[in-house]
Amino acid sequence: MQKVQLSGSARTNVGKKATNALRNDGRVPCVLYGQGEQTHFSVRSVDVEKIIFSADVFQVEIEIEGGKKATAIIQDKQMHPVKGKPMHVDFLELNDKKPVKVSLPLLTSGAAIGVMNGGKLMQPYRKLRVIGLPGDLPETITVEVAELRIGDSIRVSEINIDGVTILEPTAAVVVGVKMARGAVEEDEAVVAEAETEESTEDAAE
Repeated sequence: MQKVQLSGSARTNVGKKATNALRNDGRVPCVLYGQGEQTHFSVRSVDVEKIIFSADVFQVEIEIEGGKKATAIIQDKQMHPVKGKPMHVDFLELNDKKPVKVSLPLLTSGAAIGVMNGGKLMQPYRKLRVIGLPGDLPETITVEVAELRIGDSIRVSEINIDGVTILEPTAAVVVGVKMARGAVEEDEAVVAEAETEESTEDAAE
């Protein structure tokens, strides 16, 4: 999993008035928990937005004024309902020996046969919930779709990642090729091609 750095300032006052003052100053109140006592701090809004609005999932190396350092992931966030700006962010501190739950991006690789024959690639999941040790978690989950024909699919049970358990239902379809209007089944296309070759040969004779 990719890592990014984030600098923060310790918060001594966590009241509503102090929190609003932080936001007005372009900062986001945060809390770090998971390994002992909670730590309240704030970060620049522009810095944390780069992480929140990215399609990737990051391990965040946090350094807070006063010497506190930790590696964490974003566990929860509160966003402004109108502006779409982060209002508060919860960070879960990681332990190399303790499994953690995250949602990883699901990507596809290759051009599906079924799609080339006019089918439509369906991907119900954009992310998959998984659990594993921080060091075992990949940046993304990539599935190869080149061999998928119309009507074929890949289910959760067919995806294997060393050291990682996928938490979605094992029978759930993560990607598949669906029949679309105007689609041609591969077998029919092959037959049509063979018939065309035979007709050409007959004409030549």
